[in-house]
Amino acid sequence: MAELEELGYLKENKHFGGTGMLEGLIDLHVHTTASDGTLTPAELIRYARGRNLAAVAITDHDTIDGLPEALKEAKQQGFELIPGVEISVEHPAGEMHILGYFVDINNRELAEALQELRRYREERNPRMLQKLRDLGMDISMAEVAEKAGGKVVGRPHFAAVMVEKGYVASFEEAFDKYLGAGKAAYVKKEKLTPRQGIELIQKAGGIPVLAHPKYLGYNSIELLIEELKNLKGYGLQGIEAYYSAYSPEETELYLKLAGDYGLLVTGGTDFHGSNKPEIEIGIGCGNLRIPYEILAPLKEAKKRLMK
Repeated sequence: MAELEELGYLKENKHFGGTGMLEGLIDLHVHTTASDGTLTPAELIRYARGRNLAAVAITDHDTIDGLPEALKEAKQQGFELIPGVEISVEHPAGEMHILGYFVDINNRELAEALQELRRYREERNPRMLQKLRDLGMDISMAEVAEKAGGKVVGRPHFAAVMVEKGYVASFEEAFDKYLGAGKAAYVKKEKLTPRQGIELIQKAGGIPVLAHPKYLGYNSIELLIEELKNLKGYGLQGIEAYYSAYSPEETELYLKLAGDYGLLVTGGTDFHGSNKPEIEIGIGCGNLRIPYEILAPLKEAKKRLMK
């Protein structure tokens, strides 16, 4: 754990008095350096274990590249890891994210599709860089790639350079003014359709779950319900009912929708390490508690797929 102490990840969280109360709790939505997190897959496992979490799911954006390292470390640590992924798909709001749980990391079709998405992202990054340079920012791709540490380059790495060079004061400002959907330096990603994303997860033996429905931007429950029905028709099996950015009322709503429409319940913080310093693993912004018990129905769904 020494290296995590040096990185500042074992300090007492400002929202939380210690690690004991995390016993028996889980986090099914975390990111590593395989996408845009700041802990390596192995560090993430050691960190989660050090925080006394009972289990985590690593769900990196459009990649499963970090899972072999994480699974090896989890086995050595005797820690429960659910292999997962978070796939970006098309949506009128910009994009929708579909989480996949218990995916087969050796599934060739999943690996090839994710590699294609990575290629699209790599083609997108130079265009985003040029837009920032046209806006007067002296930023190089080498600087951005350095922030990614050899992993997939994403918008948070652009934001990190922008903050470091003083073009913006924070990650939030970088996204609000330049990198967010529809902003000055934004370049749309090539994405799968929701049906394609869900079917890809299913073909890899995974359980497809809608991530953070709050961000879909629907201004009525009726529109969200219509979306859920459509997604369920494609094979969606769950909804992320616990999440860092939800109010208690929103959590209650998503739990009710899960019950009403026969969907599994999952939950996670969307932990990214220092790229989202306000979000801590297991507790989000301080009040999130995700019980281990919600894993049982998810595991049962996986067992049914294996029969």
